[in-house]
Amino acid sequence: MNPLIITDDNPRDRNYLADILANYAPSATTNIQEALTACDGHVEPWLVTDIQMPGGNGIELARQLWDKHPTARILFWSQHSDELYVRELVKLVPAETVYGYVLKSNTSDTILRAAQAVFEDCQCWVDPLIRRVQARSQNSRDALSDAQYDVLVDIALGLTDNTIAERRYLSRRGVQNRLQSLYNKLGANLEHHDAPSASELLNVRTRAVSIALQRGLINAFELAEEEQLLNDWLATRK
Repeated sequence: MNPLIITDDNPRDRNYLADILANYAPSATTNIQEALTACDGHVEPWLVTDIQMPGGNGIELARQLWDKHPTARILFWSQHSDELYVRELVKLVPAETVYGYVLKSNTSDTILRAAQAVFEDCQCWVDPLIRRVQARSQNSRDALSDAQYDVLVDIALGLTDNTIAERRYLSRRGVQNRLQSLYNKLGANLEHHDAPSASELLNVRTRAVSIALQRGLINAFELAEEEQLLNDWLATRK
């Protein structure tokens, strides 16, 4: 049996998970770097990781681990079903491996079954709620492109069209075209807009951010990370 590594910054959650998976004799880590170090030297590491953690999320941990070990098996264990995480995960899972995604709200028996499926049976195990989000994120009618997602983040951070154009190396017209495609994809300029005065009732920019928050395409945790990236970029302009 391969060594199992648990990564979670919350000690209570780490201990709870270690108890559930005691038969795997897991080792506990608290962040991305500790987890990657623990996986070194193993051809096919087994990892259970939280998604939201200070200093980098579990999706970034998976990206770095799979770059080195494409057959590593990862079970994501999270309280979040946000579409932004599912969207990123779908794009990076290697063809050579299996993975799982189980919500922390599940019973210990369900969490154990998910671990057994991924680590022992070599089968993907995805929480039913996550499957619905996954289907939407892969539907071309509903899924955002990377370009649309970038401008969504920018307007959520409060950037003007001119600032977005400078940051993304676009013309002002290019920014407006991307924003329009984003609004169309989210339905921000279609919902309840039958009345002639609809443009006076709704701000389409703010409406897009509201819909994105409800869908889980953005959240406060990741926006804080994006805020730091923005500050770094702004510092280069001085």
